[in-house]
Amino acid sequence: MWTRGARSIARPSAVNSRFNYSAASAATGSPFYTTTLPLHSTEQKRYHGHEISVPEWGADVRRDTSSREVGSRTFSYMMLGTAGFGYAYGAKSAVTEFLSSMNPAANVRALANIEVDLGSIQEGSSITVKWRGKPLFIRHRTEEEIQSALDTEVDSLRDPQSDEQRRKKPEWLILIGVCTHLGCVPLGGAGEFGGWFCPCHGSHYDTSGRIRKGPAPKNLEVPPYVFMDETKVLVGKETVE
Repeated sequence: MWTRGARSIARPSAVNSRFNYSAASAATGSPFYTTTLPLHSTEQKRYHGHEISVPEWGADVRRDTSSREVGSRTFSYMMLGTAGFGYAYGAKSAVTEFLSSMNPAANVRALANIEVDLGSIQEGSSITVKWRGKPLFIRHRTEEEIQSALDTEVDSLRDPQSDEQRRKKPEWLILIGVCTHLGCVPLGGAGEFGGWFCPCHGSHYDTSGRIRKGPAPKNLEVPPYVFMDETKVLVGKETVE
């Protein structure tokens, strides 16, 4: 408020150092300031009997502040979205690389399948080879062994399987040589049933590798294999590509 004589004259609240005297000040003798900037909204004021337009700065300030806030939020959202995409891509790459590292190497995959020549295995004899870190029994069975396996009543077995289900050619029996009880390696041509005997806990297997006596719960496992010709077998696959 300014005092001129006995009257009080109101000064606009939005006056600052960027204002200068206007023609209205000279005409009325009132110390009235007006802005040199463009006015977007005005308010009518009466000074000494004259109506003079006074700028309202609040609305312009609010609009300007609101625009800046919207721009700031948009930029923040854009940065967050970009960062999120970058993190997701990095995580995907890390997971892919980790899973790839768990896949076996080419040389390991090659060892997963082995080719065995059966031509040198005489009837009534067997060989043991290593396959995927386990002993593999390959036996050339005699007629008596084949007949003994066929004569067994399947329903009486602990793990019922016929001899036909466990071989592809009657004379050739191929088994994983690991006892199904606790993983010991059974002895061939031993036991009460003429097949294999596990010395660790006394499991007896017949000439088809089926459990007949002892603590083992399952028959000796038959691996996947395919005959490539009359004297060669490929262990690890069911078919030849």
